[in-house]
Amino acid sequence: MSVTPEQVLLFVPNLIGYARILFTSSAMLLMIALPQYWLLATCLYLASFVGDLFDGLLARKLNQTSEFGGLMDMLTDRLSTLGLLFVLSGDYHQQDEEFGFPIFRLTFLALMSLDIASHWSQMFSTAILGAHHKGDDANVERNFIVRLYYGWYFFFGYLCVGTEVVYIIAYVTQFTEGMICHLFLKAVLFVCFPGCLLKQVVNVIQLFSACYAVAQKDAKAKIR
Repeated sequence: MSVTPEQVLLFVPNLIGYARILFTSSAMLLMIALPQYWLLATCLYLASFVGDLFDGLLARKLNQTSEFGGLMDMLTDRLSTLGLLFVLSGDYHQQDEEFGFPIFRLTFLALMSLDIASHWSQMFSTAILGAHHKGDDANVERNFIVRLYYGWYFFFGYLCVGTEVVYIIAYVTQFTEGMICHLFLKAVLFVCFPGCLLKQVVNVIQLFSACYAVAQKDAKAKIR
């Protein structure tokens, strides 16, 4: 069966991907330029996040998996998280002033840098092997934490969802002080925070594991 590039661009999962980009972009615009619409911004960001849970499922169900879809999915995920952390780094500047040191800005900057570096290195290190960055074949010789992360879906889901929920709650709780939902959000934060913390540990391990894998491939090439 012949498939054209135009048809790939119009695959259902990719259409969801375009919607995710629109939702995330709109959310960032509202968060930065019109913070009074924080609830709408949060809903748009969540809509993009939920879309990420379904595009892969639909791609497999409809036999519409594509390298383009994987690329767009990865870019949207990373830039969405990057954008939210950027917003948080600005929103928490007042707390930095109270501390007399930019601890929040530095923390959010570190989280941004680690997220991008870790995932880009993992994707690059598996792409040069012609494998998917989540695949068992690509991670067979990686650190056991990386294998566990991509191999155990519950662990993977808790860390990824937990991390995003922590960032979203960090944004939302600025506006919910005094509301009934505020305590509920704090309770959810308590449940999800360990996942967020573990995700950063996995990111560090994944970064070093991916870099070592690239160096290992270079070493084998030199020997040959």
